[in-house]
Amino acid sequence: MTSYYLDIETTGLDPKKDKIITIQYQQLDRFTGKPQGDLIILKEWESSEEEILLRFIKDLNLEDAKDFSFVPIGYNLGFEHKFLKERTAFNGLPIIDILNKPFIEFKNIVMDSCKQ
Repeated sequence: MTSYYLDIETTGLDPKKDKIITIQYQQLDRFTGKPQGDLIILKEWESSEEEILLRFIKDLNLEDAKDFSFVPIGYNLGFEHKFLKERTAFNGLPIIDILNKPFIEFKNIVMDSCKQ
């Protein structure tokens, strides 16, 4: 199992018209959650949205069919999911569907702890 912190930044909230401007990811130790390696920040303004999506797919081998080859960890991954899925389709790339395999979502944990 390879776990990664994942976050994106966008130009707005609508994945049909707004684009992804950064993709951030970093491998995490599967037992401790501590960062392993560098934090990668792919910037759209240094190339293009299509190029950063392609690099993300390639770097993390997202076309691998194994369920645990990429396990995203983040807050509100539904947002990332919608954008990654829509924007890869828009750019004619292999569809990224991060919620169709294992993932770790912190939003529910944080929301539950705020209620106490």
